[in-house]
Amino acid sequence: MATSGSATTSKRPAKAVQDNAKSAAKPQDSSSADVCSKPLRADAARNRQKLVDVATTAFTEDVDTPLDEIAKRAGVGIGTLYRHFPTRCDLVLAVYGDQVAGLEQRSYDLPKELGPGEALHEWMRGFVGYYAVKMGLINLLRSMMQGNPETFESARNRMRASAERVLQPAIEAGVVRPDATAMELTRALGGVCLASSTPEGQETSLAVVDLIYDGLRFGAPNHS
Repeated sequence: MATSGSATTSKRPAKAVQDNAKSAAKPQDSSSADVCSKPLRADAARNRQKLVDVATTAFTEDVDTPLDEIAKRAGVGIGTLYRHFPTRCDLVLAVYGDQVAGLEQRSYDLPKELGPGEALHEWMRGFVGYYAVKMGLINLLRSMMQGNPETFESARNRMRASAERVLQPAIEAGVVRPDATAMELTRALGGVCLASSTPEGQETSLAVVDLIYDGLRFGAPNHS
């Protein structure tokens, strides 16, 4: 199958894709909400997001990174970390929720910036960065699923809705085949990323995602 011109021009390093997937969480994101129900002061909100950002990088590199090391890298005291995240599990769930929210936010933002086909393609590539972080946490997340089933069910539903949000306009524009579904798309992307957990593997995942996108275009009414 020949690679499309769009696939060639949109290739980016895996790190850039991961950075794009780390958008701020939406206010209704309960999986990454602060343990306190009151709105955070601006400085406290910055500290919390800094801790999540640092933890995202740290856990992707080494899931066993000590919490005091994360606090040190974020430039805050360990007491500040514990005020926001009383347990390690709270921080892990915040990182996971932040990634889900970031990819969800891209499903809103990309269609405003790009055409339907390009928006879908870029969202698919952003999925690689999201999954790279999830893979770093996979064992911890699995151990937490039983105690937090609603959190993970909500995340799955949000991911599927995000996929639908970028897939359906591309179908309606005739740039991808009309029989594709959001469930099939997220399963295909997850399967690709699951097989590649290293930085080199992420580059391979991006190349395979481009091939999947080309496959979606095959047989589309307006495919050229």
